Amino acid sequence: MASAEMRREAWRRKFATQETIERAKPNRGHRAVAELVRRGTASSVITQNIDGLHQISGVADDRVIELHGNTTYAHCLDCGLRHELEPIRRAFLARETLPLCRDCGGTVKTATISFGQAMPEDAMRRAEEETLACDLFLSIGSSLVVYPAAGLPIMAKRNGSRLVILNRDPTELDVIADLVLNLEIGDTLAAAVRLEELGAAATPSK
Repeated sequence: MASAEMRREAWRRKFATQETIERAKPNRGHRAVAELVRRGTASSVITQNIDGLHQISGVADDRVIELHGNTTYAHCLDCGLRHELEPIRRAFLARETLPLCRDCGGTVKTATISFGQAMPEDAMRRAEEETLACDLFLSIGSSLVVYPAAGLPIMAKRNGSRLVILNRDPTELDVIADLVLNLEIGDTLAAAVRLEELGAAATPSK
């Protein structure tokens, strides 16, 4: 952060990959998770992803807890003000101008958590609250090796929650899980949503 040239290099890399990020669309897994949240089956989505695809799939902002931030916008490191990327991109591609906060003049960077940055306090607090409140914790598409996020399933299990791990490959936490599914996420979650529909249809109304 102390080097203007290194900050320029970070923005060069960011905008070199921006089109790829913008072309990404939610998949069947994202849409299934959004449907579970919409129905009230899932209370929140705690994610290490930074692409904003959960929100695009239909999950409300206040239901998504982003532990590693979000790469679809920027923010001021001093005052926290959100900055949209397009004005930053235009100025940077024209003259490699480094963005400064329009309110306080502080340093602006993408709203992701980089190596060396502290984890976001509010997101971590909310993630722990949701973890301790749940009766079923679903760990989906994670190798469960990056902490502190990998500690949340352990916290849930110790608090009496059931733990389901859905991941293509085995994880170190499989031994404590109540159910492990080494299957494709999209197909499995889509089937789970359909099964819930069938269960609801078979339940007599009162």
